Parts: sequence; structure tokens; C-alpha cells
Amino acid sequence: MRVFVTGATGFIGTAIVQELLAAGHQVSGLARSDVSARKLSEAGAEVHRGDLEDSDSLRSGAAVADAVIHAGFIHDFTRFAEVCLIDKTAIETIGQVLAGSDRPLIVTSGTALVSPGRLATEDISAPVDPAWPRASEQAADIAKELGVRVATIRLSPSVHGQGDQQGFIPILVNLAKEKGISAFVGDGLNRWNAVHRLDAAHLYSLALGNTTPGARFHACAEEAITVRSVAEAIGKELNLPAVSLNPDEAASHFGWFAQMASADCPASSQWTRAQLEWHPSQPSLLDDLKNGVYTK
Repeated sequence: MRVFVTGATGFIGTAIVQELLAAGHQVSGLARSDVSARKLSEAGAEVHRGDLEDSDSLRSGAAVADAVIHAGFIHDFTRFAEVCLIDKTAIETIGQVLAGSDRPLIVTSGTALVSPGRLATEDISAPVDPAWPRASEQAADIAKELGVRVATIRLSPSVHGQGDQQGFIPILVNLAKEKGISAFVGDGLNRWNAVHRLDAAHLYSLALGNTTPGARFHACAEEAITVRSVAEAIGKELNLPAVSLNPDEAASHFGWFAQMASADCPASSQWTRAQLEWHPSQPSLLDDLKNGVYTK
């Protein structure tokens, strides 16, 4: 199968490309720069020049593909609403190319806001919240209406592993180094879910075989990890105290990240595992922290 991959040189995308190539697929990766193009070539993938804001490059990449994995996203939280619109437009553009065909499209979303405070499952639709502008799942629904065999992979708040530089764990580690404490909010018993990048990449590969348009899959190997346990693990590795903060202190300490530091977002992947025979096997988040993946 010829698979066109956006975000192909990112933290998760590089693992997806490696997974697809190992499975015998032919991969074409979207490359914005010469550095990205070189990474793809060295990995054994074809280079497709363009970016997420270049609709023509997205159309031409999708037009010659047997399947598309959209794993690209511009991680610029200073213009979050803008980059969310870019993401939505990119999915709609690809969906128009694949309309009426049986070629699969895999888009990327997240589990964090699906069901705050209770276990999120794959049958729960993503809420439409004006305060949260990311609309990848709504764009996937539009593609489904066009007859596209689209599926959504909801990533965990923490996709962890070697090479993680932009995820939530590096944010917590860098704050701990800067402030001299590894902090959590209140009792710290609010929960995140997590997945290793290699397990997530394998799920993307398996999802290409999905035959149900509109399916949602949860890339979470661990459904509930307390933020306190994460903070304590970071503190232990950095030899810093793990400290509870009240909401006002948390706002000052975490800044824009305070909402996520307080989020309670456990998620199940039971249905995903059964449907795709996905069996996560990589180290846990706390194992990665204990093994110094983020602190050495």
C-alpha cells in the first residue's frame, strides 16, 4: 500500500513511518524543509514537498496514495485557534480528494477533553466547545459524509518515549528545573492516560485496515495515571521536592499549562484493542521517567 503521511518527521510521525516501512508499505512523507526531506530519505521514505498550509501539496500527495495518515499539527500554542483551523482545513482538503473512494484516511485527535472527570470511551463523541478550537473530529465527520473511509485516532495527553521534546512531560520537567519544585495541583489525584510513541505508531498502522467509516480509536496504553505520581517521579529523578499547589499558586506556576495540569482525563482503549488486536508492549510512562528518558 502507498501511504501518504503528514507530520512524517515529527515525534510520532517518524515512528509511524518506520512502522509502515517495516510492514512493507511504500511511504510518502510531507516535508516542509530540506532537513525534513533528508530525514525522510534517510529513513527510506519518499519525499513530498509541501506543508499543512499548502492545499495543492496536500491534494497531490493524497491523489496518488492508497491511504493517508494525517499526523501533522503545528504545535504553536501562541496561535492555537489559527493552527486548529489549519488542521481542520487540511483534513477537509484531503477528504475531498478521497471522496467516494475506499481509500482510508486516518486523522488525529486527543482523549483529554472527550469526557472530563470520567472514563472516556471510543463511543463518546468529542464535545463541541467554543473554548477549545481544535476540530479534527468534526472535519473527520465531514469526510465521512463525503464517503471517505475515515477513522480517528485519539492520542493520550502523554505520548512518551525517547526523543520527546514538545510533549506534556517535557513541559513538567522544564518547569521543575526552572522553579526548583515538581508541582501538582491539590491532592494530585487527577488522572491522565498515556501511550508510548511506538505503541501509538503501531496503532496507526493497524487502523489502515479499519472498515468502519467514522470509527474512533484510543491510543492509550495506560488509562489512568495520577498527575501526582508523575510529579513525584520527576522530582525523584531531579532530586527536587514534589509539592502540592492550590489553584492560585498553580496558575502562577504552570501559566497556560495550568488547565492541563489540573485535568482529570482517564480513558479506556478496551474497544480499540478488541477491534484492531492492538497489544501495547512498550515501557510505561513512569518506567520512562524512572529510566531517565526525560532527565538524562
